[in-house]
This record gives sequence, C-alpha cells and structure tokens, in this order.
Amino acid sequence: MAKSNNFFWAFLRLFSCSVAFFFIPAKAALKTYQFDIQVKNVSRLCHSKPIVTVNGMFPGPTIYAREGNTLLVNVTNHARYNMSIHWHGLRQYYRNGWADGPAYITQCPIKTGNFYTYNMTITGQTGTLWWHAHIFWLRATVYGAIVIVPRQGTGFPFPQPYRETNLVLGEWWNNDVEELLNKGTDWDCLRIC
Repeated sequence: MAKSNNFFWAFLRLFSCSVAFFFIPAKAALKTYQFDIQVKNVSRLCHSKPIVTVNGMFPGPTIYAREGNTLLVNVTNHARYNMSIHWHGLRQYYRNGWADGPAYITQCPIKTGNFYTYNMTITGQTGTLWWHAHIFWLRATVYGAIVIVPRQGTGFPFPQPYRETNLVLGEWWNNDVEELLNKGTDWDCLRIC
C-alpha cells in the first residue's frame, strides 16, 4: 500500500512538471524605455518655441520591440501639465487596460513631478504603430512610433524591403497651441466675435 502511494505521488509530480513545461509560456524578452516629459526649445519652419517633449526629442523616441516582448515604459513627468500616454493600436491583453493611457478613462494622468510605469506584453501583433499624449493639446507635441517585428524565426508576411524608414506624421503650430486652445474655448471671446 505504501509503495503504490509513493508511486502515485511520484507520478503526480512528473505529470505536473510535464503540464507546466507545455502550458507555461517561456519568459519573453523585457524591453525597458525611460520617457522624461520635459519642456525644450524646438525650432521648425523658422520658428523656435518651448514645447513639451519626450527626452528632449520632437517627435519622441521610437520604441522597437518583437512580438511576444514585454514593454516597460517608465514615464517621468517634469512638465507643468498632468499627462498620460496612449499606445495607439497596441492591444492591451491580460487585464492591463489601465496601461492604455486615456486620461480619466483608463488611468489617472501622471501629475507633475511623478512617474508611472506602463507594463504591456505585445501579443499577436506586428507592424508599425504610434504612441501619443492623451490629454488636452499635448498630443500635438508628445508622440512617436512603435515598431513591432515578428517573433524570432518568423518572417514578415511580405518580402523583405530594400530599406526601412519610419515616417511619423505630425503637426507643427507656429503659435502657442495652449493659447489657441484657450482662445477657442473662451466664452467671452465667443460672445464678442
């Protein structure tokens, strides 16, 4: 009786290890990025002005990842505006919709002087997407690309191009965007005009 009981427990351990081997996914690569939201003087179209940027760049840095990677993007807000970042087109699986970025909808905005770490696993996606601020007028200056390549050993669903270049379409306002927004929502101005 004791011998068959030991056999049962040994078999159960072996079976559990086998199941874990086949059903627990291998640890994906971890890609970490630091986004410092800060005001920097930027020049475009013969105009120079202070704007909110990511790491002093306009547009912001490109995120490179492989399908299956986990992204950790630590956003530190040094600007005077509360803000959040939306990962446009990036599917938010595994109950992490709070990392989707729409301020006051899926997350509270990151307050000035604070940080938030977005934690996302890229599942079932390849291609080029984009990220952008998701609050007020900040989406006019805080944005960048996300490039997701297929899993290791898997090819693209099209022939390899001769060359690849990211093209990020954005906008540039010679005037202060915040000032224009305030004028557009100023009820006294609307009554006079």
